[in-house]
Amino acid sequence: MANTSSAKKAVRKIVARTAVNKARRTRMRTYLRKVEEAIASGNKEEAQVALKEAQPIIQSAATHNLIHRNLASRKVSRLAKRVNALAS
Repeated sequence: MANTSSAKKAVRKIVARTAVNKARRTRMRTYLRKVEEAIASGNKEEAQVALKEAQPIIQSAATHNLIHRNLASRKVSRLAKRVNALAS
């Protein structure tokens, strides 16, 4: 248990930061799921729109150190490759 006032403040900050990170992670996963579902449905136009919406969310997660920037780039690249492979 935190004994000093600075340690107590640190605990409060960690709780607040965890809530923010959890919301960001959930938002990112939601947009990723939308792209995956659009790809699974085979609708290229819908998949392109979903990817265009998801890309800034993924990059934002990397900017906020939620995920590594290389992971974000890799996810976007692989999703784009799958979307482009869909027959229109």
